[in-house]
Order: sequence, then C-alpha cells, then structure tokens
Amino acid sequence: MRILIAASLFAIAASAQSGAPSDIDPQSHSRLPLIRREQLTGEALRVYDAVAGKDANGKDRPTPPLGPTATSLYSPGVALPMHQLNQYLRNTVVGPAVFQICTLIAAREFDEIYEWNSHEGGAQRANVYQKTIDAIKFNRSLDGVPEKDALVIRFGRAIFHDHKVSPELYVQVVETFGRQGMFELTAIMGDYAMAAIMLRAVDQHVAIPMNELPPIKR
Repeated sequence: MRILIAASLFAIAASAQSGAPSDIDPQSHSRLPLIRREQLTGEALRVYDAVAGKDANGKDRPTPPLGPTATSLYSPGVALPMHQLNQYLRNTVVGPAVFQICTLIAAREFDEIYEWNSHEGGAQRANVYQKTIDAIKFNRSLDGVPEKDALVIRFGRAIFHDHKVSPELYVQVVETFGRQGMFELTAIMGDYAMAAIMLRAVDQHVAIPMNELPPIKR
C-alpha cells in the first residue's frame, strides 16, 4: 500500500512539474493509462497486435504507441476498423503531400497538438510548402499558397467552418482530384477529426512538443 501511495504521489508531482494536469498519466500523457499486452487474451489480444504492430526489432510491443492507437484500444471494436481506415487513407489517389495537408487541416480545427506534432514534420518531409503549412497553422490568407494546396484548404475550411461546400468549389475539387479524390479528401479530414475529438476527450499531451499551436481567431 505504501508503495502504491508513493507511486501515485510521484506521478502527481511529475505531472505538476511538466505543467500537465494531475489527471494525466505520466506514461501515456493522457487521462487513460496504457493498456499492457500481457493483460489481454483472445480477440482483444488479436486486435492489439494488429493495431499496435511490432517494435523496431520486430518484437511484440508490451504497450501500444501513444496517441490514437493507445486510446482507441480501449474499444477493440473501434480500434481495428479505425486502424484499417487510417492505413488505407495513407495511400489514396490524392498522394502523400495532400494527405498531410488534410491531416493538418483537421488537427488545426480542433487545436490538437498531438496530431499537429505528428504531422507537421510529415508534411515537410512530403515537400509541402511552408507557406501552405503556415496558412493552416495561423489561419492565414491563401496568398502565395500553391493553387492545389489552396484548393484543399478552401475545401477544408468550407467543410469545417461553413458546414457546406458551394457548387463552384465542389466542381473545382472534382476537376482537380476526381470524384474519388474528392471523397478521399473528406475521408482523410474526417478520420483525423475523429482522432482529434478522441484525443481532446482524454486530454492527450505531447511529452516533448516540437511544434506549438498558437491560439488563432476563426
């Protein structure tokens, strides 16, 4: 009992020093403690292995990757299809750069710092222009943003801000990406909006944030 109390006090102290609220688990950096593989059996274990995958050495992970994976595994019935959808969306007809732009649009709409930190670097590695990233990050005008990137941002803003897409904008998106591409743009943004909502509910933090999300006016 004394050991458990001491551990709890240490966790609270560590959270206070890091600036995180006291209900944040020091390992998961969210309100949910990490599920351990050794605790699972049957279907829950099968889903865990399918979603968590192997580590860098090809071994079973004792705990899942942080963020959406660790959170979704609290509901195996959600975790598996969510993982499968995300894996598909990473290789759609819109390409890796546009995929990353869509992830950033959704992360910014929900001020989701974990998702932003996971994907700003990915956008840069996919050769997304910094002006495009900054237009999303700071909710700036689209002056100087490449035309295709600006179209995706306008599409995202119409969906998230206006809750409707004008006929003119819809035609432009379909002409540029095709009907499948138009739908997959919305699917990527929808997938990352779902992840953002989930992570906001459990107050997911980033252990060492590399990219801050400043407050913006919408």
